[in-house]
Amino acid sequence: MYPVEEIVHDVRDQLALNKIVLLQAPPGAGKSTILPLRLLNEPWLNGRKIIMLEPRRLATRSVALRMASLLNENAGDTIGYRVRFETVVSGKTRCEVVTEGILTRMIQSDNALEEVGMVIFDEFHERSIHADLALALCLQMRQILRNDLRILIMSATLESDRIAEILKAPVLTSTGKQYPVSLRYLPTDKSASVSSAVVRVIRKALAEETGDILVFLPGTGDIHRTMGLLDNGFDSVSIHPLYGDLPFKKQQEAILPHPSGLRKIVLATSIAETSLTIEGITIVIDSGFARVPKFDPRSGLTRLETVRVTRDAADQRAGRAGRLGPGICYRLWPEALHHTLAAARQPEILEADLAPMILELTKWGVKSINDLTWITQPTAGAVNQAKDLLKQLRAIEDNTITPRGKRMLELPTHPRISHMLLESGGLTSLATDIAALLEERDPISKSPGADLSLRVELLRRWRSGERVPAEQSALDRIEKLAAAWRRAFKIAIDNRLPVDSDVGKLLSEAYPERIARQQEKHSTRYKLANGRTVRLPDHDPLIRETWLAVAHLDSGDTEGRIFLAAPLAEEDLMHRATEHEVVSWNREKGMIIAAKEKRIASVVISSKQIVQVPRELKIKILCEAIREEGLKLLNWSDTEREWQARVMSLRHWRADEGWPDVTDDHLLNTVDDWLAPYLADVSKRQDFERLDLSNILTGVLPWNLSRDLDRLAPTRLAVPSGSMIKLTYSLLGAAPVMEVRLQEVFGLQETPTVNEGRNKVLMHLLSPGFKPVQVTQDLKSFWQTTYHEVRKELRIRYPRHHWPEDPWTAEAIRGPKRR
Repeated sequence: MYPVEEIVHDVRDQLALNKIVLLQAPPGAGKSTILPLRLLNEPWLNGRKIIMLEPRRLATRSVALRMASLLNENAGDTIGYRVRFETVVSGKTRCEVVTEGILTRMIQSDNALEEVGMVIFDEFHERSIHADLALALCLQMRQILRNDLRILIMSATLESDRIAEILKAPVLTSTGKQYPVSLRYLPTDKSASVSSAVVRVIRKALAEETGDILVFLPGTGDIHRTMGLLDNGFDSVSIHPLYGDLPFKKQQEAILPHPSGLRKIVLATSIAETSLTIEGITIVIDSGFARVPKFDPRSGLTRLETVRVTRDAADQRAGRAGRLGPGICYRLWPEALHHTLAAARQPEILEADLAPMILELTKWGVKSINDLTWITQPTAGAVNQAKDLLKQLRAIEDNTITPRGKRMLELPTHPRISHMLLESGGLTSLATDIAALLEERDPISKSPGADLSLRVELLRRWRSGERVPAEQSALDRIEKLAAAWRRAFKIAIDNRLPVDSDVGKLLSEAYPERIARQQEKHSTRYKLANGRTVRLPDHDPLIRETWLAVAHLDSGDTEGRIFLAAPLAEEDLMHRATEHEVVSWNREKGMIIAAKEKRIASVVISSKQIVQVPRELKIKILCEAIREEGLKLLNWSDTEREWQARVMSLRHWRADEGWPDVTDDHLLNTVDDWLAPYLADVSKRQDFERLDLSNILTGVLPWNLSRDLDRLAPTRLAVPSGSMIKLTYSLLGAAPVMEVRLQEVFGLQETPTVNEGRNKVLMHLLSPGFKPVQVTQDLKSFWQTTYHEVRKELRIRYPRHHWPEDPWTAEAIRGPKRR
């Protein structure tokens, strides 16, 4: 009896009362295989189907086949399944197990899912972007069209409280039957490969323990390398790989007990963490790594990346050893490291390329991402980036899906690849090979260069039976995918050597923003259509090409590096070119540059000078140049700075009279208003120097204020010596400063003022050598008190000068006077 049987009654009751239910149950509890069968005849289904989502193809097939066997039927009868390029269902199928992307397609073709009574999200803790999207669509469908649709979310580890709060749903828990598992940490040599470290622990486990062994490895390459190391000396042990692309017969050999009772070693990817029940396992060996989908900006596609497992995944792996009885889990990392692992995997929606999801949502009719209920909200930046790409691919326009976008969605791949396949014309066979090469790992480990055409050539020569310098297992996976595409398009195999420019032409359809032009002949540097600069490796054969279509690149600190590209013929690009009249201010040359350019986005194909620039456009460009470079472009001098300070001082002192803001920021923001009328004859930097700024600035002030400026804030004031002494004003309205020699103000009774006597001047009294001796705004007090102390010192330092005892009646002088 499976542990989940104990709560079947509770699940039935809750689904009868609630439309959404959460179930938390450990691996092996039977939730994936037993529970859907027990719910097939519930009255609320009304004879409709159950759709169950599985995150992986292997689990999808295995779960469906296991349920069919429990009914003594074949797959395609009561229980069916759908995966990419394979459908096994019939008219009598009541429960379909599907991979996550398939459900989205089903919803798009029938937006009410009329024949479906319940959708089950299995292994929801993996938080794939497909699961999050499908759940968001189902939730909106329930709200608008199908209030009777049931949703069951199942997981081995689940943030149940948070998700239950978002969905307002009850949580059921099946404890299952789990025996204790002894954890043994075995740190490995950092220089050793994963496969060699795993083999060492396998030998140890075989010698010391009994029972079958399940080994978790990052990917299929590690599995094959480990199998190669285990080939010798294991006659009494049966070794089995287990991964998604494995033929079904081989998968079953790994999952079921050995028919002759031999001890089994199962080498698996993370696919064996959940969903699949592997008979006889009492020992788990965990490498500590997994390959997870990550958005790769280099390729613009989501690819698998090897990362450390999270703690929740490590616990699930260890739990596999405790299904039948007490078990053992060897962890190939230090115990101290275990506590530093991430607690749980990051939802894919936070780090994935959102272009496929946004295209699905646009077809669904979603105008804003916020219109849906999300367990984890996608970021605005990633959403906008996805929309920009889809516009370039002509898949969406004005937040609406185009006919081209609808056709792209019909193909089970990324919109980039879909667009390339649909635009292939008579090159569809070549496009299917390129699609397979882009979606799989590079078959050349030590790259002879970045040319994708070389990879296509190697693939076709290998298909023709030739020996080629490439990884055979990688070529096999690439060809399997290419063959699936050929079947989908009903085309024959083509092993002719490709035309390099044809590869580039197709590649540019997938990556229009990465069309690149060489900046100088035989240079490694190229400018992309999106404006960025990228570089080929030195001595790469593609350096001889003027135009490239770039597939894989990295961003780099200053310049990106090109990893995969193909040559482009310029004539294949002309349909993308658009003509633009470009008028701009060239800061380096200090002049307006005007040209008619033919270009692809930021890449210029040809340019022709424009002699006559429309007046309004020229003035607009000049104003933008001033805002960019600042007022110094106008030959802004001390005279203009003084005028600014005088006006701003009066703005502070006489706030109710309308004195304008003439700070740099405000003048730059309003340059179109006060300067534009004088720019008709300006085209270069020297022309600005001929502008009469004094006259222009006068126009900034209303006539009445302009009339009062010199009276209220004079530039100079007369002193008793007859000199006109300059005043220095402040933008912030501080007291104006007068720097004057002490001898020139003998006889001056009161401190000078401005602004109709309201504001005293701050006097900096200087020695005959123009050194400061006193700062004051109270001249009368200075004469009465401090002057006599100052006089004693000045008589010693400047004996040729006259220092009278009575400064009130003494004659003011400009220079020395005999005593």
